[in-house]
Amino acid sequence: MSPVIKEHARARLVTDARDLPTVAVELRYDTAAAPHTIRVAFPGGAEWAVERELLERGLRAPVEHDGYRIWPCGRAQLVVELHSAAGVEVVQFDSAPLIRFLRRTHAETRTETARA
Repeated sequence: MSPVIKEHARARLVTDARDLPTVAVELRYDTAAAPHTIRVAFPGGAEWAVERELLERGLRAPVEHDGYRIWPCGRAQLVVELHSAAGVEVVQFDSAPLIRFLRRTHAETRTETARA
């Protein structure tokens, strides 16, 4: 049985407000259910499914795919923008916790491959 990797992180909701509200999110990676997808669960039940490779590429340079636009914001932050029929949502993450989480997903993928 493949483990699910979960980690809590903080995200800033980008709005017109002077101070960006910070929310707790859960990052989730399940090799059995979706081996190429990172799920970001927000308070209230909203959830984004972002390709792991897209997040990784977005840490280095602007990328766009399936309604997501992702780009680095300086050295320490990452912006993820989701375009949908409901509008545009923008969230800013500190890069360090996200990079640690992505490394854990790769370590788990290597472990799963070695077990097979």
